[in-house]
Amino acid sequence: MSGKKLTCLDCGQVNRVPAERLAQSPKCGTCGAKLMSPKAVEVDFDTLQKAARTDDVPLIVDFWAPWCGPCRMMAPEFSKAAQALSGQARLVKLNTEAHQKAGSAYGIRGIPTMVAFAGGRERKRQSGAMPAQAIVDWARGERGQGVTGPTAPPKENRPGPDRTGRFFCSCQAVTEEPSPWCPDRPGYTGRSHGH
Repeated sequence: MSGKKLTCLDCGQVNRVPAERLAQSPKCGTCGAKLMSPKAVEVDFDTLQKAARTDDVPLIVDFWAPWCGPCRMMAPEFSKAAQALSGQARLVKLNTEAHQKAGSAYGIRGIPTMVAFAGGRERKRQSGAMPAQAIVDWARGERGQGVTGPTAPPKENRPGPDRTGRFFCSCQAVTEEPSPWCPDRPGYTGRSHGH
């Protein structure tokens, strides 16, 4: 049977969809959920693993956390990009605080981090908040290699979380000093990122 394999992000069932129907809101044959949503979809770790290794359509993952200021700023932009890429790629979000094992499994050191998967492999990654058009350009390959470009380095050569397992906001890459809401800030004791 020909067609593109897509994992249902609701029930986990693998579906085959003819390529010409990807932009026509195909639905899961098991549960009826949309397979190509024009919105960014929140996923759990198990669903992400299955979709990343199975799907034939590019999968763009936003690794984020609710306490991360840049993550919250990027959330509406990521949703706009999902709509612009509808029918071409699926955009999903994974909360690294709720699914902490995802950080070590995918070598996430800073958030927000986007990782593009295609053909069962990681193709590229980008850390830091980006506006919607930059996300679209990155996904399509208009800023460097596209999701069908070269593969990422082997997992053993990628950086992982620090020895305590903490994840840091991308603000550290933007400023010399950690932002007041970063857990890396000296004297930080809480988990909340109040502004």
